[in-house]
Amino acid sequence: MAGGETYDVVVVGSGGGGLVGAYVAASRGLRTLVIEKTDRVGGTTAYSGAGIWYPGSAPLERAGVEEGPADARAYLRSVVADGTRERMQDAYLEAGRRLIDELEQNPWFQSFVHGPVPDYFASAPGATLTGRTVFPPDVPVADLGDRADLVRGSIPRERWGVERGAVLTGGRALIGRALAAFLETGNGTLLLETRLESLVLEGDRVVGVTATSGDEEITFRAARGVLLAAGGFERNAELRAKYHPVPLDGTWSNGCPANTGDALQAGVAVGAATDLLDEAWYAPGLVQPDGLPVFHSGTRGGIWVNGAGERFMNETRPYDQAGHEMVRLHSTTGVSHIPCHWVFDQRTLDRDSFGGDPEQPPNPAWFESGALKKADTLEELAGLIGVPYEALLKTVEEFNGYADSGVDERFHRGESPWDRMSSQIVGFPAGPVMNYPAKASPDLANPLLMPIGTAPFYAATVVLSDIGTKGGLKTDENARVLRADGGAIPGLYAAGNTAAAMSGRAYPGAGTPIGSSLAFAYRAVLDLVGETETTG
Repeated sequence: MAGGETYDVVVVGSGGGGLVGAYVAASRGLRTLVIEKTDRVGGTTAYSGAGIWYPGSAPLERAGVEEGPADARAYLRSVVADGTRERMQDAYLEAGRRLIDELEQNPWFQSFVHGPVPDYFASAPGATLTGRTVFPPDVPVADLGDRADLVRGSIPRERWGVERGAVLTGGRALIGRALAAFLETGNGTLLLETRLESLVLEGDRVVGVTATSGDEEITFRAARGVLLAAGGFERNAELRAKYHPVPLDGTWSNGCPANTGDALQAGVAVGAATDLLDEAWYAPGLVQPDGLPVFHSGTRGGIWVNGAGERFMNETRPYDQAGHEMVRLHSTTGVSHIPCHWVFDQRTLDRDSFGGDPEQPPNPAWFESGALKKADTLEELAGLIGVPYEALLKTVEEFNGYADSGVDERFHRGESPWDRMSSQIVGFPAGPVMNYPAKASPDLANPLLMPIGTAPFYAATVVLSDIGTKGGLKTDENARVLRADGGAIPGLYAAGNTAAAMSGRAYPGAGTPIGSSLAFAYRAVLDLVGETETTG
């Protein structure tokens, strides 16, 4: 085993929390090492839109979104409904505002902007129609230079070879900016293809990490502390089978393929407690021609039916809620809801398109692969997807009645602020699949309730995906990793999906996962440099 250098801080993982935490440490003059398992930085953050849920932060104030701290606190208290997490909620709210202020002092982060995405629980006390989500600005590849080549590609680029383009957007913009800011401190070191193996203990204190790079095992010492920010265990089939309520092996996850729980297991090996291991940031996933799903954040037209041919939810509800409902029903009803079938007709296809130019038919690969099925009649379609025809017909007729009246009496589709955003958004909100402007529906009482009756008929497959697991090492409000007895393990911190979520089993608003990752990585650094006493 080779002896490596000693740093002030060692960060494991290069997603949003890892790189921002590393920047915060390095900007304070601490020699900071980031080790990354893969050959690119960014983790699951690079796949995301980079929404960050930060109530009361400066970008919201600049956008004219006014609220008192009590509003967001009341909202979190209601949605999370877990008194054991209240100190973490308060720490999160304070850290988000303070972190944005600090980041925006660095030219690489420029000005974050508010994106009006409604909070996901519209009826909860303190919920807002405008939401509390902020986004980083795009960044030209030319500004980053060679560093742009180190940033993980988007899902379309990694899976289908889509060109990167001249500008990094969303999560890739956040990662590119954080990487540049970190390296330009002069105190930051990045090692790629370096995998965490274990944590180094002296007494009860974590003083470093042991990692492998190629065939070499190296120990890096950390004088101040180790921050674990290496994502969840969504790609670990063994751990998912052990902890999760439905049989998932990680194949359908939209988390980074390298997220197999290395940091989680290293923490457990030194006595860390865990929490929420049965949870994930769920999302329905629309199966593509390559056989794998893509995160699907809303359904503007058509309906979802289960294995019995019956509709079972508001298909446009916030994605994590939709995913959890799929889990609940699949686990309790004896009817298959994973996968389910997205049924729609030609009129819906003409309005919304499917995976391409709305003036052109879908790419033949959709039909050749079986990812999209087509039939001249509903009866034929029922046979293709293996559901009872009479049940499907009854379901469609009921839905068409709701379309005529404009009121979804069973599931209330089109009534919430999130639903209404989906009905008005330019470009169908389903990632790279529905990426062309949707045509207007002036003849409909409710644009999210278009009747199904214009042949031919279509069906796509929707499975249970996720953007990472959300259970992990148990931490306190300063991201210190805790033992089962509640005491902190000296020198060890965790953030992002390596840690159990501040929001418990809930997903309060767009950007909670990334917001939590950044906020608690920030809190970790404040703690190890002795600044937490100023945070309130």
